[in-house]
Amino acid sequence: MRSHVGTIVDPDVALIQACRNGNARSFALLVDRHKDKAMTFAYRIVGRQEEAEELVQDAFVRAFRSLDGFRGEAKFGTWFISILHNLCLTHIGRRKAREVSLEQLEGGRDQLADADDMDILDKLDQDERLRRLRNGMMRLPVQYREILTLFYVQELSYEEIAGVTGLPLGTVKTHLFRARSSLRNVLLDRTHKEVAGV
Repeated sequence: MRSHVGTIVDPDVALIQACRNGNARSFALLVDRHKDKAMTFAYRIVGRQEEAEELVQDAFVRAFRSLDGFRGEAKFGTWFISILHNLCLTHIGRRKAREVSLEQLEGGRDQLADADDMDILDKLDQDERLRRLRNGMMRLPVQYREILTLFYVQELSYEEIAGVTGLPLGTVKTHLFRARSSLRNVLLDRTHKEVAGV
């Protein structure tokens, strides 16, 4: 939602202004508002709880130090996730093991592919679908896990994902399409093998 002057209306604006005026409690409230989604995002990218916690803490510290540079051209949550995103990618880049473990994909938008493509999975109960989603996500490349998490868990728009990742809008759409297709194929392949007893 945008105001008449073209800036994004952000419910965090009052807290940000209070922070800039020296009210540390206001930043604690910002942390409370965004910590859960931040932890979900970081964990799904790096795959390790302790590392995710450290990265989220680091991102909040960096956000606090950079608050004067926040111009309100994006929502605070999107701006903050871009900081955390960069930290996560840097962290992964330093790791020898590139594969990332993810917990089940839950919350946010719940359709990962067209219903016609997922008929075979619709017959499964929710817990089993979530287990398969978790396992399927683990088999995808990092960039696909990342974009699925930004879109479905963080519920960012294409434009916001482009801002966070630095990718052109067309590339974001292409990556999301390919990520969904890859995940669908992994899920269906595994399910078909189980039905066939392989």
